[in-house]
Amino acid sequence: MTRVFLADDHSIIRDGLKQILADTDDLVVSGEAANGNELLARLQTVECDILVLDISMPGKNGLELIKLVHRDYPHLPILILSMHHEDQYAMRAFRAGAAGYITKENDADLLVAAIRKVAAGGVQISAHVAELMARRIGSHSEALPHTLLSNREYQVFEMLVAGLGPSEIGAALSLSVKTVSTHKSRILQKMGLASTPDLVRYAIAHELTNLPG
Repeated sequence: MTRVFLADDHSIIRDGLKQILADTDDLVVSGEAANGNELLARLQTVECDILVLDISMPGKNGLELIKLVHRDYPHLPILILSMHHEDQYAMRAFRAGAAGYITKENDADLLVAAIRKVAAGGVQISAHVAELMARRIGSHSEALPHTLLSNREYQVFEMLVAGLGPSEIGAALSLSVKTVSTHKSRILQKMGLASTPDLVRYAIAHELTNLPG
């Protein structure tokens, strides 16, 4: 029996996942967590064979959690289950140590297959992400500007594009307004842009947002 740990801040998602796994003969939920701190605490006492992790978690975000879990539990495979399109986070998730990435728009059969594959030591990667990786390997100069941002900078970038101000971003990420402003300046510099509206136009053009194009 494969023991699955679920980490997602929405209880309705966790309940849905538990129902899906309850219909299988070889997968069982051994633990769950609603935020990053809870996840890290429960992993110390709960035995599991795979972690299914949402990329957007309160407190420590998913990318930070991947690195921390991978550091402390190097043999625990991590499958990312996210609402974010692959272009936004899949590459970053794999670089951080994840072994698989699927979006929540996929059906239950793919999720179950992905859990089994990753738990068995495999990698769950779509043809699209494989193509992205192939394009970017060894060609840093050709990388799109947003891929050059650090994980924290990309998080701030997303929030700026979503219309949040420095105070709101600071509160959400436990950062000072000054630190958020510094991140914003670095983002604009790295991406060669001049303003937040420029960031919004860039995000729409590269399909990095749910805003209409």
